[in-house]
Amino acid sequence: MAWNEPGGNRNDNDPWGSGGRRGGDDQGPPDLDEALKKGLDRLNKLLGGKGGKSGGGSSESSGGGSGFGAVFALVGILLVGYIVFQSFYTVDEQERAVVLRFGEYHKTEEPGLRFKVPLIDDVTKVRFTNVRNAESRGQMLTQDENLVTVELQVQYRVISARDYVLNVRNSNQALAFATDSALRHEVGSSMLDDVLTEGRAELAVRVEQRLQRFLEEYGTGLQIVRVNVESTQPPAPVQDSFREVQRAREDEQRLKEEAETYRNKVVPEARGQAQRMVEEASAYRAEVIERARGETSRFLAMLNVYQQAPGVTRERMYLQALETVMSSTSKILVDTEGGNNMMYLPLDQLVNRSAGATRSDSGLGSTPSSMTESDIRSLTDRVMQELQDRQSSNVRRGR
Repeated sequence: MAWNEPGGNRNDNDPWGSGGRRGGDDQGPPDLDEALKKGLDRLNKLLGGKGGKSGGGSSESSGGGSGFGAVFALVGILLVGYIVFQSFYTVDEQERAVVLRFGEYHKTEEPGLRFKVPLIDDVTKVRFTNVRNAESRGQMLTQDENLVTVELQVQYRVISARDYVLNVRNSNQALAFATDSALRHEVGSSMLDDVLTEGRAELAVRVEQRLQRFLEEYGTGLQIVRVNVESTQPPAPVQDSFREVQRAREDEQRLKEEAETYRNKVVPEARGQAQRMVEEASAYRAEVIERARGETSRFLAMLNVYQQAPGVTRERMYLQALETVMSSTSKILVDTEGGNNMMYLPLDQLVNRSAGATRSDSGLGSTPSSMTESDIRSLTDRVMQELQDRQSSNVRRGR
């Protein structure tokens, strides 16, 4: 007989058991509805409800009510967990938290574990301690109506989390606009040479001060740490011409420095020479004055002596004058005896002639200043012989 043949009292051959339930040692799979009901009953017991009873219509209705209660209980648990999870948050050491309650500013939280009212409080965390960077680049006109390209880097940080979150919708965009405005204002009031050369550092300081004033007026809650002018250069089509101008200016500066160096060298020397000439003139003046005073004193002393013995003093003065005059000449005048003629001896020529003879005899290139004693004797003998010859000729003429 087949296992599902009608009329049988026992369906021993039914693999799933009879009546939807496992009987005896039946090893068929469990009923899914029954397993779900048992799970709901257990959950309902855990939540404090009563478990459903098996069999009958009352059992089915009780099982259905407990199932819905379990679902609601599960949803409630999940909702409570979510609320608890959303009620606590952590603020990092580098952050500050701005709390808004019903959209209105409530407070600013410091670092740590904090509590908020879920669905009522809105928390915005702001990086507070780190330094941020913003860059700006653009072409602008200078005061002398020249175009220049400026690249700028701004370092800033947040000093007021409340102002940063509430006063300005986009603080970073406000910073960019304020930077561009401050930079164009300062470049527009500067000359091209100042912007491109030594005025870059001063330009950065002025832009930083003006930008900080703008941010304070806007209430952005930002503070400028530093403004760096990365580069300033003319537009690309005129860069070659500008480089030529820069080289010409560098040559001009170099020539000025060389001229200044030469001036620093020459002027002190000229001043030293002028001072030396002044000192020499002062010394000469003092010497002349002292000499004049000495001559005056000597003349007065000689006048006193002359008044006492005029003849002797006159003769002595005459001999001293002749001695002074004749001592600087190389010529000799001899007054011969027995006659009124004055004999002239060219002593310088005689000396030169004697020196030439000596050099020709010895073959050496000696000079008149290197005459020996024998040369002087020889010259003296020649002078004496010349005097005797002239005296003899004068005697014969007199006869």
